[in-house]
Order: sequence, then C-alpha cells, then structure tokens
Amino acid sequence: MRAEPGRSVTSKVLALLDAFSPATPALTLSELARRAGLPLSTVYRRAAELVEWGALERGDDGRYRIGLRLWEVGSLAPRGLGLRELALPVMEDLYEVTHENVQLAVRQGLELVFIERIAGRHAVPVLTRVGGRFALHATGVGLVLLAHAPAEVQTQVLAAPLERYTALTITDPGRLRRCLAEVRRVGYAVSDRQVTMDALSVAAPIRVPEGVVAAISLVVAHERADPVALAPLVQAAGRVVSRALAQTANR
Repeated sequence: MRAEPGRSVTSKVLALLDAFSPATPALTLSELARRAGLPLSTVYRRAAELVEWGALERGDDGRYRIGLRLWEVGSLAPRGLGLRELALPVMEDLYEVTHENVQLAVRQGLELVFIERIAGRHAVPVLTRVGGRFALHATGVGLVLLAHAPAEVQTQVLAAPLERYTALTITDPGRLRRCLAEVRRVGYAVSDRQVTMDALSVAAPIRVPEGVVAAISLVVAHERADPVALAPLVQAAGRVVSRALAQTANR
C-alpha cells in the first residue's frame, strides 16, 4: 500500500494499530510500514511514541505487539464494561448447568464484537475470542443481533456478499431474511454448523426498553446438540441480564 499524502497524525497512528490482527499479532517495522501504507521513517517515529505510552510493546525479537495500555483503555468502554459485569455471573451459571461454551456479543456496525466468553473445558472448539469481530449472518449471536437491527443495517448486510464458512452457511439473501423473521417470531436463533461443521449455537437477545443491545449464546458440539432443550436456558439467561440492565438504569 502506498503512503497517502496529507494524512493526519491521528490517522497514521490508527493505521499502525489497525495493522495488527489475530493472524498478525507481531510485526516488524517494515511490515508495519507496508500494512499501514506509511513511510518507514514515519512508522519508526510513531511506533517509538506508542511504545513509550504503552500502546505497543517491542520484543527482544524486534517485533512490535499491542501493549497492555490499550487493553486497559479498551476495558473502560461503557457499552462493554457494564454489560459484561452484569452478564458474567449469568454466563457462569449457564456454564455450570451445561459445561458448554457461553458467549456474549454486541453489534458494531455491520459486524458483531464478542465482549466475553467462557470456554468449556471439554466443549467443542470455537473460532471466537474476546474482542474479536465476526460476520452477523452466520453465528447464533449474529443472527439475533441482525434480526433486531435497524432496517437499514439489515438491508446493507443482505445486499453485500454473504461469506460462506461451511456448506451450510446461509448465503442466499431471501433465505436469510426468512431466517431472521423466524428468529424474531420464536425469540431465539439456531446456527447449525454454519461456522464450523462440528458446532451448533443457540442464542437469545438481551433487551433494554429501546431494543436489543446484545446477545448471549451456547455453542455445543453438533452431535450432542438439542436446540429445543437449550433454547429455554439461553432465553432465561437473556431475560435475567435484561432485568439486571433495567434495574441498573433505574437507579
């Protein structure tokens, strides 16, 4: 990527931070420059400032990594912080009942962000991580969030190419629209092997008076999954968190 003339200092710093991803958590200076589209001299100066502040860390191997200071700042985000604190005890209860993966997610734009998860020791492996993003159309939490998203968000998602993760991923807009209507009708979503061929998730909404603000889910191995039995558990968890949010708002 070529450097863009006239970019502000802020945009350059954000480009450096955006260069990191789960697939590329450690980068050399030249890799940072290439991925951010900035001159090496600029990256050298800005990276040194970010290391001094704590947003980046430089290892003995010379590679840069995201620093703990960013995690400290990010943990203050109000939408995730209060929700996470209220939901975590409920998620722990859901885990104790099922010993399966429990996930909590919110929508940000046309994607979802996982803000908490509890991984079952012997549960099916999942591709998600706290702070990670994912498409809305494939996961259980994503289907819940998309089903209750504003009409313009649904239109944008349905109009864009829908990525296929497995042979069972819904990529037809008409079929997805019908699926979202069913989610709203029954009050929960089931994603059956749409992300990986060994997993099924059941998700339910977390509501405030203004609408759905988050979704909670169980992710279980497909061969032992019983969505009909799991749905009431997940829905009950969603209602408990919803009530906790309402009580906090009324204080």
